[in-house]
Amino acid sequence: MQYLITPGWRGNLIAVVVGATTTLALAPFNLWPFALVVVGLFYISLRELSPYQAIGRGWCFGCGLFGAGTSWIYYSIHHFGGASVLLAGFFMLLFTAAIACFFAIPAWLWARWLRCNESPLIDTLTFSALWVSQEAFQGWFLTGFPWLYSGYSQLDGPLTGLAPLGGMWLISFVIALTAVGLCNLLLLLEKKRNRFVGVWLVLLGIPWTISLALKHYTWTSPSGAPLTVAAIQGNIEQSMKWAPEQLNAQLSLYRDMSFSSKPVDLLVWPETAVPIFKESVEDYFSMMDKFAANRHTALITGVPIRQDMLHQKHHFNGVTVVGEGRGTYLKQKLVPFGEYVPLQDILRGLITLFDLPMSDFTSGPSDQLMLEAKGYQIAPSICYEVVYPELAANLSAKSDLLLTISNDTWFGRSIGPLQHLQMAQMRALESGRWMIRSTNNGVTSLINPFGQITVQIPQFKRGILYGEVVPMHKLTPYLQWRSWPLIILCLSLFSSALLISRLSKKTTSPTYTYYKS
Repeated sequence: MQYLITPGWRGNLIAVVVGATTTLALAPFNLWPFALVVVGLFYISLRELSPYQAIGRGWCFGCGLFGAGTSWIYYSIHHFGGASVLLAGFFMLLFTAAIACFFAIPAWLWARWLRCNESPLIDTLTFSALWVSQEAFQGWFLTGFPWLYSGYSQLDGPLTGLAPLGGMWLISFVIALTAVGLCNLLLLLEKKRNRFVGVWLVLLGIPWTISLALKHYTWTSPSGAPLTVAAIQGNIEQSMKWAPEQLNAQLSLYRDMSFSSKPVDLLVWPETAVPIFKESVEDYFSMMDKFAANRHTALITGVPIRQDMLHQKHHFNGVTVVGEGRGTYLKQKLVPFGEYVPLQDILRGLITLFDLPMSDFTSGPSDQLMLEAKGYQIAPSICYEVVYPELAANLSAKSDLLLTISNDTWFGRSIGPLQHLQMAQMRALESGRWMIRSTNNGVTSLINPFGQITVQIPQFKRGILYGEVVPMHKLTPYLQWRSWPLIILCLSLFSSALLISRLSKKTTSPTYTYYKS
């Protein structure tokens, strides 16, 4: 523990291990107490460092977190990006080093401006606010990378009741509050300030008690009868996905599986199940439209779409409805290098990674209408979009059902697809709505308003998932207020910490201690 508190390479190495341990709190391991341990140790590691020492400690923590938690990126770069083992490893290290700055900068802010060792209560609250602010910034800056948030660890834990109240970020705040609060409680005990222990435990226990009381509370209610669903999982290899000679085979596969399926209200195909621009296969869509209409079914499928915008042809990753439904949705949040290439004039052609099929998409507009199927409004999200809490909340508030389609074949048998599924489950819990999740190779599933999977198809299996979903109306508090209450709380805490820090520096020396490495 002493090495973790003081500067030097030993403490930084321990920080890497602590950051990597975060992965154990999330899917597929789901050992949620590790989230508390990780945040608590990270807080302790910064308590006595100077601002510039804190930068290195935060960066090392971030390297461990993203190096372990996003190791599936290496698989994509190597197996589908055409990069050698060494080159893929280099890109993975470069990515990890860059994104670890999301923890280096907040660590500096904490040590320089916000740390308040004189007041354990203010210190606990302010660090919790900084923790959740870091997560929010990580999901916004340069289109964001909203992955590995601590709040997801509680999907099967005691804090799930908070998700409909304030979303996943409220859970992250409470995790940090609890972890740091327990650390400061130990310091109080060490200083023999026992009279504060009871009050401290009560304060820390309040959010957990509220969550447990609301864990099974239903914020939304049915707006209609259950709808039957069939979701097709084609399990098509990524190497075959965009091969021109495989096009007819893939179109035939989804057609034949649909023809052989049981009659249902909603028939769902995954992302880019039709791997060619919609305008190029209008006859195919006309056939499937007639088939769905004759069955009184709404068929929803992913398909690339080409549209005119500002007198130019633009390509979109889309989802459309035929049969007893209507509407087309164009993906708003695109995956870098997978769906668009930053600095493409420079990078295109260098290696396969920068020239993947369908990597020239344009982002769809933010004011799109919901999909309509069987008279209900469906909020769609395509692949990566479901990991953006605020985007999902904006769409969910206008809907009766949630739908996410994806193609996680890019990530093989890594932990990436299971992390992706966990985040989709959290979106259902936050909104109090049923979600249909249709994927190419898993995990295709139906998720209830409590974020629980009711039925699923195993990964890497071809099949048809059957089940029922219930359209829901009314809004959870999170859909009504979004993150504004938490934002106001965090800003208030930052202001208080800055004021206290400024006043204390007028009368005392800086609270941190400089060590020689």
